Amino acid sequence: MNKDLTVGKPQTVLWKFCMPLFGSIIFQQLYNIADSLVAGKFIGENALAAVGNSYEITLIFIAFAFGCNMGCSVVVSKLFGAKKYKEMKTAVYTACIFSGFVCILLMLLGIAGSTMLLSAIRTPEEVFEDSKLYMDIYAWGLPFVFFYNIATGIFSALGDSKTPFFFLAISSLSNIAVDIWFVKAFHMGVAGVAWATFLCQGISCILAMIVVFRRLAKMKEKAPLFDLQILKQIVMIAIPSTLQQSFISIGNILIQSIINGFGAPVMAGYSAAVKLNNLVITSFTTLGNGISNYTAQNLGAGKLDRVKQGFGVGVRLVWMLSLPLFLLYFFGGNIVLKFFMDAPTELAMHTGILYLKILSPFYFVVSAKLVADGILRGACMMKKFMIGTFTDLILRVLLAFCFSKTVLGATGIWCAWPVGWCVAAILSIMFYHNGTWKQTK
Repeated sequence: MNKDLTVGKPQTVLWKFCMPLFGSIIFQQLYNIADSLVAGKFIGENALAAVGNSYEITLIFIAFAFGCNMGCSVVVSKLFGAKKYKEMKTAVYTACIFSGFVCILLMLLGIAGSTMLLSAIRTPEEVFEDSKLYMDIYAWGLPFVFFYNIATGIFSALGDSKTPFFFLAISSLSNIAVDIWFVKAFHMGVAGVAWATFLCQGISCILAMIVVFRRLAKMKEKAPLFDLQILKQIVMIAIPSTLQQSFISIGNILIQSIINGFGAPVMAGYSAAVKLNNLVITSFTTLGNGISNYTAQNLGAGKLDRVKQGFGVGVRLVWMLSLPLFLLYFFGGNIVLKFFMDAPTELAMHTGILYLKILSPFYFVVSAKLVADGILRGACMMKKFMIGTFTDLILRVLLAFCFSKTVLGATGIWCAWPVGWCVAAILSIMFYHNGTWKQTK
């Protein structure tokens, strides 16, 4: 059901809107967690390393899907908040056409360039074939990734965070079952993990798009299928959002190439731990996206005070989520990591535990940054949004490279994360507090 985020108490509105978003991203991450869990428990340590190694490259593709999601979502949110329903429908159609074009280009890159990409990050020989197999299958499923992201962006723009939650809950739980079925019953190895994700994401995408277009059909206004000016607005949000995610992914790939030099056990430990960390960061990012929708709708309606109130509510929300996640990872990291690894080596387990202990205390910092980023993006302040993002990325990559060359070794790589987060958080929050977003039309 569509929900107007410009009315009602901000705290109540944001809680009701963001909590299903948080639940959705938990189930979205279960796709990747399930792949690693099944690979590590039922195939072996090398399979876990292969899935984790491929994951860093697939994140680049997801970055483009995320950019299309945010471009569509912010523009549709503003038009929905301003009650311009005809233009809103055109924005949806335009976003679908644009996303389809981008998806085709990335599919060609993924299918033809997987060997080159895996070689570029120094993938060890013992995991190369499984990494390539996983990537090839994933590339064929990119249309499902793209159009599901478009669908969720539209739902969020209309204030509906419950519908995508239900889709993801069912499909991600099904993915776990199909993962195990393909690997245990059919002995498909890494291919079974990849095909299970392909099938379950495909079903979820098709159902979501059907609901989107049925909902649009209820709006009687006839709208053009494409508008160049609306496309420009979408692209103005999509490109910086894509660059944010893709450069983060490129940074992670560079970091992955450094990690690969320490051998398969460190790769496996990192692969398991980074999935748990990404679950948290992606959850905070998704809540930040919800703040963007809230900001865009209220700016479209000219209600600036509600945006300021939304920042305080958003920070309290993410900090309430940060506390239990910090406690779980810092004190119980050895327990959650065992879900991913069957009889792990001592080095693999030590790597994962240390990674979580170093990063988890700083979840309070990075979550506040992502709330501020959500307001900056919802207000289309993309230059300042990008400054915070690139500062984090550059510091993490450079410091990971430098620290890894010292006596710290692989531990130095994990220490680079908090430094980047803290500096970038200061910048993003400073940009929010300077108040220039209030001048956005």
